Amino acid sequence: MPGYVRPIADERDGLLAFLAQQRLVLRTAAHGLTDEQARSAPSRSALSVGGLVKHVTFTERGWMDTVRQRRPPGSAEERSAASLENFRMGADETLEELLARYDEVARETEETVAGIEDLGLPVPVPPGAGWLPRDVDAWSVRWVLFHLIEETARHAGHADIVREHLDGATAFGLLAAAEGWPESPWLKPWRPADRVGQPASPLRRTL
Repeated sequence: MPGYVRPIADERDGLLAFLAQQRLVLRTAAHGLTDEQARSAPSRSALSVGGLVKHVTFTERGWMDTVRQRRPPGSAEERSAASLENFRMGADETLEELLARYDEVARETEETVAGIEDLGLPVPVPPGAGWLPRDVDAWSVRWVLFHLIEETARHAGHADIVREHLDGATAFGLLAAAEGWPESPWLKPWRPADRVGQPASPLRRTL
């Protein structure tokens, strides 16, 4: 997928395409990282690239649970605690596993939305979480997709900053490397050699 979303056919296609693009941007921040680097929080923030991938995966799956009216395991308090924990990439987790899980959730989102005829279908606001509105009974599937784009884009920006703190790599150089863009006078694709002595991990996904 290039740096811009392809032409879209309709609202549904556009929402899914822009969500996919933001997932790609976040994944690209992980391009070429080792597990240790993905786990690292190099800035004053506690955020890491791996933790951000883990969090958006947890969040997107949670919203699909809400759309499908599937009750996730545990109480609201336990789910809130899990949400905070899912900002941290565990010592026993690998970046490859986290990205594979993100792909699985993305496929589930696309399948779920494809099976819903009307994007205006009401999605009841889950009870029990203090940060959710008390004056709204339901959103729509359309609202959920807009929110997922917003949430993913926010954390993709976080991941860009964390990655630049790690090794100086910036978003367009990484995207050029992941997508195989040719080098030009104004853009040099990131290369594994730019990170001396560290092996790269191939993370490109075909969308």
